[in-house]
Amino acid sequence: MVEEREHRVLYRREVIIVSSTYLITGAGSGFGKEVALRLAEQGSEVIAGVEIIAQVGALRAEASARGVDLRIEKLDVTDEGDRRKAWGWDVDVLLNNAGIAEGGSAVDIPAENLRRQFEVNVFGPVLLTQGIAKNMIAKGGGKIIFMSSVAGLTADLFTGAYSRSKHAVEAIADALDQELAEHGAQIATINPGPFLTGFNDTMFETWKSWIDDPAARSVDYAKLAFPHEQFDPEEVYQVTLDVLAGKDTAYRHVLPASTVDDIRAQTESQWDRLLNDGRRPETAQAAYDLQPATRVSTHTD
Repeated sequence: MVEEREHRVLYRREVIIVSSTYLITGAGSGFGKEVALRLAEQGSEVIAGVEIIAQVGALRAEASARGVDLRIEKLDVTDEGDRRKAWGWDVDVLLNNAGIAEGGSAVDIPAENLRRQFEVNVFGPVLLTQGIAKNMIAKGGGKIIFMSSVAGLTADLFTGAYSRSKHAVEAIADALDQELAEHGAQIATINPGPFLTGFNDTMFETWKSWIDDPAARSVDYAKLAFPHEQFDPEEVYQVTLDVLAGKDTAYRHVLPASTVDDIRAQTESQWDRLLNDGRRPETAQAAYDLQPATRVSTHTD
């Protein structure tokens, strides 16, 4: 009986690899949109989930202009009706890409904004994944990929809310990988660092819509910008496509790959961390010094 079950699971995994239906959330912009379009260009069956109905027409027009067949559905991961609708789709590979970023100090961000950060980045994707994962269990296999972040492994000032949500995503993915292994389903995470898609810069503008007392804020946010130079996103597109297609079988993907050693050193340094010495951190100064959408310097000495 064990041999028969293992054969059935392996057979179904083969089917998934050969002819997969991909669901990509947050496909109305950024990484999700470009990955959905490129995957469809390769001839794959792709369901592109977008947050609001207005994005359906815009993405449909872009897909038409690029000559690709892309199924576009309104899928707000925080909407129970949208999630239930998605559970009825025959999805083999799920890319949980939908996400937002709330910038600001932990002592300033209003409660409603904090809740929204977790609703979109954590609760919505988890609840969507529940139904789709159960379908995968019934089929004997599938793949679930979380678009996490380097912020899920480290944390910067003024991006703490976003980091908290991505740390939660990392814990969810880790546990789910262990829970679904015997059912033939695989889990992977993609951890982009600072890439120039507009996402990071708009994170540092969310304060403009806060419902609070500006005079009580600990920082003048008009003086701040995203505190890192940013990379071209091409590497994220390529790696994500390889993970989706099963060409890349690693669990975690820190990007750019050239930063892996630095990120590992940052996480390991926490074991020897001391109390702060009262001075402004270098990253904080960078937030004052850098301009929005600053590209990584490419000059050489």
